[in-house]
Amino acid sequence: MKNVLRMALLLLVFVFGFNAANAFQFPDVAKNHWASEQIQILTDKGVIVGYPDGTFKPDDNVSRAEFASMAIKALGQEHTNVAQPVAFTDITEDFWAYDAIQKALFFDLISCPPSGEPFRPDDTVTRAESMTVAVNALTTEQISVQKAKEVLSRKYADANKIPEEFIIPAGKAEILDMLVVMPADGKKNIEAERPATRAEVAAILYNMMEQAKLNPNAKLAEAMRKKTGEGYVVESAIVQGSVGTIPAGAIVPIKLTKYISSQSSKAGEIYAAVAPENYITKDKYILVYKGSQLKGQLMDVRDGKWFVRNGVLVLDNSLVVTNNDQTASFPGTSNVTKHRNWFMKFVRATLKGEKLDVQPDGVLYLKLLQPIKVDLTNGWIFE
Repeated sequence: MKNVLRMALLLLVFVFGFNAANAFQFPDVAKNHWASEQIQILTDKGVIVGYPDGTFKPDDNVSRAEFASMAIKALGQEHTNVAQPVAFTDITEDFWAYDAIQKALFFDLISCPPSGEPFRPDDTVTRAESMTVAVNALTTEQISVQKAKEVLSRKYADANKIPEEFIIPAGKAEILDMLVVMPADGKKNIEAERPATRAEVAAILYNMMEQAKLNPNAKLAEAMRKKTGEGYVVESAIVQGSVGTIPAGAIVPIKLTKYISSQSSKAGEIYAAVAPENYITKDKYILVYKGSQLKGQLMDVRDGKWFVRNGVLVLDNSLVVTNNDQTASFPGTSNVTKHRNWFMKFVRATLKGEKLDVQPDGVLYLKLLQPIKVDLTNGWIFE
């Protein structure tokens, strides 16, 4: 009987495991599709998404705005701030991909056109444009036009027909084994000016993402660097790659911005505080930046009365506003107490009645109630 139950359990594990492994497979992308793996990986990472009907439509095209958004997500820079945006005649700040396009310009993925030029966000992105973006994300060796033509002519039948501005990016892409072409027998075609398909875009972005881990361009290298500094060391913080985790139970300092008191404050009252210094790991990676704003409410407030009770002040923190202007969950609690010598402790234990208050700029210590995961390259909190 035990063997029968064991076999039934193994069968269930196999069935559910198989279904889970195929949960994100699009019905119109076969397992043997040439870009199936790249589509799956980028879908899992949230870089690309399918359609409401559950399909991926690998042969559809992609707009220039969509590609800019995908490229920034693939590089993990969707939370970067751009201080000086570029003006376009056909894009306003309320356009859905405005921020992504500005970030693509900032990171030198696309060239900045002359002032007042249109961006053409709804035009389809060509194969040349998409692969140029992928190459621009990298630090590459300089090559001549002649070298690029020589490299391309060895393999591609239409190497002499590609646009002049794409010759060097195409040559670099070929040298890095990043030049995505449709599978074909014999000599292949680059088809530089043809609109890129969604499958091709997935493959191009995947190649860019992998190469950028090794050789990002200068601006991306700086953005992808884990930031360090001095501050309050969270001894229990954990670092895995570019992600830092402040575990539940960790203690961090907060500085109040207004006066609170067991005698005059009320339960439910909102308070504000700031991080008085950077919260850092033992290796000095910054988890939360100095000046980040914390917000919560007073949960338990009872005034101190002689011969009745000591005062009670309990703070319940809920949110943090980071240096990225991100509002994220930051649950924690702080019980306000005062340090007394042995004599005063005896007095309070017998007569009671201690009154509690914290002056503006007074520092308290907050105990976190759940883990906080942070991108160490930009301070973004994962939720």
